[in-house]
Amino acid sequence: QVQLVESGGGLVQAGASLSLSCKPSGRTFSRYAVSWFRQAPGEEREFVAGTSYGGQHSIYADSVKDRFTISRDIVDNIVYLQMNSLKPEDTAVYYCAADRNPWGLPQKDPTKYGYWGQGTHVTVSS
Repeated sequence: QVQLVESGGGLVQAGASLSLSCKPSGRTFSRYAVSWFRQAPGEEREFVAGTSYGGQHSIYADSVKDRFTISRDIVDNIVYLQMNSLKPEDTAVYYCAADRNPWGLPQKDPTKYGYWGQGTHVTVSS
């Protein structure tokens, strides 16, 4: 069973940067696509960015393209989300998720993911 732990959230001002980390406990997730989702109060969970099992292929939501970068460190078994030029509308709980099946590409559909972390809060003030 893969358990994911996110870290790196916080309170920042608009225009600032944050780096989130997602690390599994219990086993490696190097064979699995991993994505970040976020959920703002009163909103549905939405896809943010995803990376393939080897890190060669990444996709992004239009709202974060050119501002956020997803990457994975295969050796240390960590997936990062670098968030630059943060906006108040980026305020949400950010979750990382790993695909149900190995060797896949990232997908925007949250039902494709079988393993989720508890989330880390990101608040961007104006």
